[in-house]
Amino acid sequence: MVKTLIAFTDEIDDIDYALEQIQEQIDFDGDLYANSVGIVSCIPAYVESGVVKALAEVVPFAIAGITTIGTTASGADDLTQLTLTVLTSDDVSFKVAWTDPIQSEDASIIKRSFEASFADSDRTDADADAKPELPKLVIAYAPLSMNVGGDFFNNTIDEATGGIPCFGVLAVDDTPDYHSSQVIYNGDAAADRLAYILVYGDIEPRFHLATISQEKISKDKGVVTKSDGVQLLEINGKSVSEFLISQGLKLNKDGIFEGVNSFPYIVDFNDGAAPLIRVMFMVTPEGYAVCGGSIPEGSILSVGYFDRNEIIKSTDEAIKQIDKDPDTQGILIYSCIGRYFNLEFNPEEEAEKVEDCFGPEGIPYQFTYGGGELCPIPTTDGSGRLVNRYHNCTLIACVF
Repeated sequence: MVKTLIAFTDEIDDIDYALEQIQEQIDFDGDLYANSVGIVSCIPAYVESGVVKALAEVVPFAIAGITTIGTTASGADDLTQLTLTVLTSDDVSFKVAWTDPIQSEDASIIKRSFEASFADSDRTDADADAKPELPKLVIAYAPLSMNVGGDFFNNTIDEATGGIPCFGVLAVDDTPDYHSSQVIYNGDAAADRLAYILVYGDIEPRFHLATISQEKISKDKGVVTKSDGVQLLEINGKSVSEFLISQGLKLNKDGIFEGVNSFPYIVDFNDGAAPLIRVMFMVTPEGYAVCGGSIPEGSILSVGYFDRNEIIKSTDEAIKQIDKDPDTQGILIYSCIGRYFNLEFNPEEEAEKVEDCFGPEGIPYQFTYGGGELCPIPTTDGSGRLVNRYHNCTLIACVF
């Protein structure tokens, strides 16, 4: 069993008072079991002021996490706070690590880090010659980078671990261009490293997603006939521009699709797994689309429609499904920053919806916004098999 403890502070400048607030909520001497790990999310100011570093020095466990535009937790109502989630257990253990700097899509950096972490594991079977036990779950915190895409992190972690379920999020921040987004590892923070938590032992995490309802998806579908990574080049043998125009999107007088990034694009990879959401950042003069994740050739694509009502409806439906899970001890919830910006005049509404259901006396949870989501999805064959995927504009939850 994993017990989940939640603490938070809204004090940025007074380090001693910030630590006092957190220690009033969690007794690091009396509340913890044999094995513990901390998960931190906060706006960058807490890193810059030294609160994160000081926190790492006083807690008796390793921590990992990200900077964000907003985070909240059970009993809290301020998205600009620092949130600390502690997972603690007698029969589940944790290992925290981070990679060397990642400047390009060099898979060897991530694979070397995981190989070292697995080799260093002190959890082995009774047979002395047996290989170290593999974790049941990877919780990953990836940097937001112009040079490295979310699919690269998902696919490389999947290869490095042999398909162990991977749940996590990309860092963001509260600046217009996200230049302060960082990954947190113990008292350090970096804009170019992947941090991760390996979770071992008696644990069976469950995963939930909030995407978009079927009635908000166009019935017209297109087949991706040419693509190159995150560049979508052709749909149905024609330019992406032609497909978008056929779906009702319009060019302005300068020949630009305004608001193309406000539409979710539902993509079926045609590989037996459930569809997921991609976003388009822009359409080039050549009619190519630059997307928030890769869309392989042969995928089936449909245009969706997002607004405040759809976001809140999908969040509400996901929360109700989570609430049905038996024996839930805690929840990690990550939502895309794109959902935050589509909530119009009340960007805190999604977080408030979660709090209304689970806090402050309900199930302990952490809710954080990120720049892309890592979450397994089931195959459609009914086997229960999970496939690791990178998502856009999605709310994901990991239930312990």
